[in-house]
Amino acid sequence: MEIFIQNLGLLINATLIATPPLLLAALGSCFSERSGVVNIGIEGMMTIGAFTGAVVAYFSGNGWLGFLCGGLAGLVLGVIHAVVCIQLHADQTIAGTAINFLGPGLALFLCKAIFNNSSETPALDGAHKLPKLFDGVFKAGSFGYNVLNVYAVAYLVFLFAAVCWFVFYKTRFGTHLRAVGEHPEACESLGINVYLVRYSCVILSGLLAGLGGAFVTLATVSQFRPTVIVGQGFIAIAAVIFGKFSPGGAMKACLLFGFCSGIKSLASMSNAVSPNLISMIPYIVTILALVFFVGKAHTPAANGKVFVRSR
Repeated sequence: MEIFIQNLGLLINATLIATPPLLLAALGSCFSERSGVVNIGIEGMMTIGAFTGAVVAYFSGNGWLGFLCGGLAGLVLGVIHAVVCIQLHADQTIAGTAINFLGPGLALFLCKAIFNNSSETPALDGAHKLPKLFDGVFKAGSFGYNVLNVYAVAYLVFLFAAVCWFVFYKTRFGTHLRAVGEHPEACESLGINVYLVRYSCVILSGLLAGLGGAFVTLATVSQFRPTVIVGQGFIAIAAVIFGKFSPGGAMKACLLFGFCSGIKSLASMSNAVSPNLISMIPYIVTILALVFFVGKAHTPAANGKVFVRSR
């Protein structure tokens, strides 16, 4: 029984570490997709956020500052995506693909320029990472230590999800963004600034994706590497589709994918199964979720369609 409780605590701990970056990115994707702008550049935004967060935390010694700057780096790519898609009417899928090349490429270039041609940033000290809750309160290895002694942001992201839900369904802005994603021409006839709503949502998606990437290098791991995100941006997009483009649904899907990552972490502790097979678990679950549920999700009617403001 004691071993079961300990393993349960480890599983919850692994889930709480794997879920936040997915959830932050998925919440950002919800804003963009529901406003009518496809954003498959989440992966690139997370990558530049992961790099910026690690670098700022390394030089400043402040994990919170690195976390914030990682979000701002993602925001910059969000601005680029918004201008190209909304103002210049470019193909949104192609623009997102370009962001996915730009983010990792820029991160790798800057990393080599700053750290003497190294593709990895130096490992962060524990004091330079994000702070943990109840650090030193529980005995190492106990159930309370595994469940509660996690990074503060791991619990804050669920508060973010609640705030996003409130914005979506209980505010005037949320009503406008959902309407803009369905019938932008009708919204314009009612005096709603479609461009402003879409700009706000796409830029916000970049900010949240950047924060998700920063969490990876400031909590999950201790440094930036070119493969540090490894498809998490695409898993976040899958979570949005699986969650029917709603913050609540995306949170449930991210918890599922985070739980699978937790199982992967526990299974990797034993040598009974090949580590390569174990690493496939989150991605297999993602594919199965898309295969069985993508047809049931209601995609916003104007999602991916170019809107040209009438003169």
